[in-house]
Amino acid sequence: MFDQGAQPPISFETLTAVLRGAAEPTRLRILALLAEVELTVTDLTDILRQSQPRISRHLKLLTEAGLVERFREGSWAFFRLPEDGAEIVRDIVGRLDPRDDVIARDHERLVAVRAARADAAQNYFQAHAGEWDRLRQLHVPDDAVEAAIADALKDRPFRSLLDLGTGTGRILEMFAPSIERGTGLDMSLAMLSVARARLDAAGLRHCTVRQGDIYDLPMPKDSFDVVIIHQVLHYLDDAAGALREAARVLRPGGRMLVVDFAPHELEFLREQHAHRRLGFSADTVTQWMSAAGLDVTLQRDLAPEASSDGKIAVSLWLGRDLRIALATQTKEVA
Repeated sequence: MFDQGAQPPISFETLTAVLRGAAEPTRLRILALLAEVELTVTDLTDILRQSQPRISRHLKLLTEAGLVERFREGSWAFFRLPEDGAEIVRDIVGRLDPRDDVIARDHERLVAVRAARADAAQNYFQAHAGEWDRLRQLHVPDDAVEAAIADALKDRPFRSLLDLGTGTGRILEMFAPSIERGTGLDMSLAMLSVARARLDAAGLRHCTVRQGDIYDLPMPKDSFDVVIIHQVLHYLDDAAGALREAARVLRPGGRMLVVDFAPHELEFLREQHAHRRLGFSADTVTQWMSAAGLDVTLQRDLAPEASSDGKIAVSLWLGRDLRIALATQTKEVA
């Protein structure tokens, strides 16, 4: 018998595909870079100093071998290690000597690419800083909301998190120390750049962001332990539909946390900031979550401090997928 230790066994076919796919200098360099951060073809051509057709060909081979995952954001295509099976690749590239001339040079160029990415994100954020600060002053302080979010989910640990409308990626950053896998989804390419730079700077390799439609999530059923929808529903035409789709990707017994504004009368948010709804009553979101198959176990309102200029309360709803509970009840009856 083989001494496999703590590592799960790997099939002969899978290991052969991995070794065959990685057994080429440029492809091994690509894998070493993607083990650090997700990159575009342009990023890789800048780092590796090779033509775009050649890099694209290697990426195609790596993708076909299941060693790399490709996803689109608008006109851009990003590449990263796959969520399933990345441990094998990381084990291989982790054995490379970082002092090797080729690997060290690639890393230096990667640092430059990441710095340029961070600068672009910071420039965007600074250009909109006044708008962000003004909106934040209208409601309960962020630290109070984040404390309430953490409190709502503290009763049991979870391994996977989906953050819908991830924005700056703050929710992923907040839970990163306690999860194994975090995914953020947003339609805004600019905000995804901000989130990607933030996660990159924090070294959170197990957290990724991607562009996607909240009404048609690019994830299979039963994918996540927790879904968080933070300050998103008031932008949507069909908030109830978004909750139904979010419930689809929850695992049995999983939890969904919705955070949004309580009802208010600040009409300028609709006129100037594309808010479709001026907050939600407690009953409205509770009914939507119940219709999506969730048992609402918590509803909480956070009022602005009397001494602050804030005018909007923030509400939280926590729903739990009922499938495990229903299965248990069925067994008891039988």
